[in-house]
Amino acid sequence: MPSPKMLKLPEVLEEIDMSRAAFYSMRARGQAPRLVKLPNGHLRFRRSDLDDWLNSLDTPAY
Repeated sequence: MPSPKMLKLPEVLEEIDMSRAAFYSMRARGQAPRLVKLPNGHLRFRRSDLDDWLNSLDTPAY
């Protein structure tokens, strides 16, 4: 089984079209996608976690 795709913060910010400051504000409120801390200390996002988070935001606009 292939390892999950891991994304860097700049890749995620570009995909969701959000500034770093806005993202960290959401993260402080516990509203951001889950991060994974790698053994080398770097932070990454699993593609599946980002997709799940995006799907959880799916609410109809009226």
